[in-house]
Amino acid sequence: MDLFFSIFGFFFDWDLKSLLLFTVVFIITADYVKNRRPRGFPPGPRALPIVGNIFTWDQSKPHEKLIELARTYGDVYSLRFGQNWAVVLNGFDAIKEGLVVNGDNMVDRPVLALQDEIGGGLGVIFSNGNLWKQQRRFALSTLKYFGFGKKSLEPVILDEFTHCAEEIRGHKGKPVNPHLIINKAVSNIICHLVFGHRFEYGDKKFVKLMLLFDKALHIEASIWAQLYNSFTLLMRLLPGPHQTLKQIWSDVKKFIREELNQHKKNWDPSNSKDYIDCYLQEIEKYKAQNGSTFDEENLIMCVLDLFVAGSETTSTTLRWAFLYMAKYPEIQEKVQAEIDRVIGQSRQPSMEDRANIPYTDAVIHEILRIGTIAPLALPHSTNKEVQLGSYTIPKEVLIIPNLASVLLDRKEWETPFTFNPAHFLNDKGKFEKNPAFIPFSA
Repeated sequence: MDLFFSIFGFFFDWDLKSLLLFTVVFIITADYVKNRRPRGFPPGPRALPIVGNIFTWDQSKPHEKLIELARTYGDVYSLRFGQNWAVVLNGFDAIKEGLVVNGDNMVDRPVLALQDEIGGGLGVIFSNGNLWKQQRRFALSTLKYFGFGKKSLEPVILDEFTHCAEEIRGHKGKPVNPHLIINKAVSNIICHLVFGHRFEYGDKKFVKLMLLFDKALHIEASIWAQLYNSFTLLMRLLPGPHQTLKQIWSDVKKFIREELNQHKKNWDPSNSKDYIDCYLQEIEKYKAQNGSTFDEENLIMCVLDLFVAGSETTSTTLRWAFLYMAKYPEIQEKVQAEIDRVIGQSRQPSMEDRANIPYTDAVIHEILRIGTIAPLALPHSTNKEVQLGSYTIPKEVLIIPNLASVLLDRKEWETPFTFNPAHFLNDKGKFEKNPAFIPFSA
């Protein structure tokens, strides 16, 4: 008892500053012991106590900061977000070794708190294991059946282009921001595949959906999402855009559910007209099996993922195309001349024309390259311990492939920071693809 009072009296005699200093030193020491780099792990910048390298991450242009860090720490290095370690891959060789050579060991998606609370590990993008395999296989085969990436989808694309052109002409030559118009056009093609119909550009529900997607993706790319994934318990209690994000995706899922309910009312199992019809058929087919991954909640998340993956990247590419064609009118004129020579003014273009318009094909590829549409690939996660070069990466470590480090690499491109369609043309003026062209993933 005397010992207890002696110790208690010792702390009681401390002033507030001493107690605060002791607390800070204790927290820093505990954080260092718990979160120090594993043995054999890649090097990286010094992490701050508690927060790690979260403020090293430049949210506006993260790929540029990651390229800068690679000059100091090499193409494979580590960062810490809160208590979670991540490995960044820069350059063609490192990304190829990670995502291709070790592809099976890095195929998983990380469990990120915000995405998990929104999607529950369902869908195609942030699912794992057997669920991911089944949903991905079904999505690819079904979309292919309805013409995705094939000539049979051309009439749908050309019809939507007509609507898009009419919408732009409606501004009668006045300045216009094409952002929302392009989003509507691209999303309508996804709507055709998924819902079996398109929306008029003035449809209020459709316009709201487009604005919700824009706002959600903007928040997900912000520091708020990173903070939520790193300090989930604290961020759940704090106000901010991260709280709005949950409501936005809830509203999007409500929109999809309304379409689903309409399909269920009119569903004819013998005549599947779109992705939802086919999915309802799978639900019916496997409903008696335990462990089936086909249900309505998964259907809703798969549709949401198809919109995010299918519309955002295409819309962004088209907006960059508008910009570069306006900035380089001489290149625009050469593209127009080639199209006029090969296709003419009397018919619509076709996929069959692609082989005969190499310069136009090269321009499209160069837009994807220099525009760095997806500067960072979707995050991966190791599903077992992986040997990456001389480094050992433990299981369940976040992997960040920096695609921009390849697309803007002086070793891979003659003039990486200049818009130059010649990057994709050989000496004879024929289209030639560069192996380092990885705009979305390896």
